[in-house]
Amino acid sequence: MTSKGEKIGSALAKAVKGAAAKMKDSEQAAAPKHPPDRPDALWNDPRVARGMRAQLAKRRQRITAGEKPLGWKIGFGAQAARERLKISAPLVAFIMQGALLKSGAPVNVKHWTQPVAEPEIAVQLASDLPAGSNAAAARAAIASLTPAIELLDLDPVATQDNVDAVLAGCIYQRHVVLGANSRSGGETADLSARVFRRGALAAKTDDPEAATGKLPNLLTHLADLLGAFGENLKAGDIVICGSTVAPPQIAPDETEFAYRLDPIGDVSVRFTRE
Repeated sequence: MTSKGEKIGSALAKAVKGAAAKMKDSEQAAAPKHPPDRPDALWNDPRVARGMRAQLAKRRQRITAGEKPLGWKIGFGAQAARERLKISAPLVAFIMQGALLKSGAPVNVKHWTQPVAEPEIAVQLASDLPAGSNAAAARAAIASLTPAIELLDLDPVATQDNVDAVLAGCIYQRHVVLGANSRSGGETADLSARVFRRGALAAKTDDPEAATGKLPNLLTHLADLLGAFGENLKAGDIVICGSTVAPPQIAPDETEFAYRLDPIGDVSVRFTRE
């Protein structure tokens, strides 16, 4: 016959075992997932590995110092750029909230080497997207799309020999300007992009994903690359997905840059040199 004390002890042991199992499951769910490895995966490129480790160490330091993360950027997605750098997929970098500007804001570029303004699509995530996710999961994770302009200072020019340094420097990232209007979901079939410089139409495309690749594929790549280095793509993150046209270098006399992502809305930025 089992004594009352033995029954209590058995029940307590089961409870402790159950609690430990739940804790283990919770820890596993919170831990970054690693993507399935491939010999040609970008994270196996030694230049990329060095650059990402340096970049993410800076990100952790800045978060520890009190800065808040905004999300991530994807760069060098165009085929010609990838071939020039001899990389198998786009590069990525973090963005902090301090880099965020409202549409129409002035930016002093007096001491910049070569300002660049990239018209992009910003994706906000509704849910986490772990490494190893497929395109359908990425599409379902998109909360909204917003027109965005990324401002970069192109120094030094990227070559196949300095990919690690470019990554460590967050791929020239200085600011991101978000439009006031967003659209729910990740539908892109009806989107078109127009860029205005000096008040006139300077570039346009009826397929804003032609130069960068499809948004869900970019997001799965980002999730995989972050997972390979112990980071997660999280709900609420904003991801800017690369220039929808050839990246425009800003001339010394330019004072404004505007971009319209139809039918969602527009975004602009002003340049000063004070």
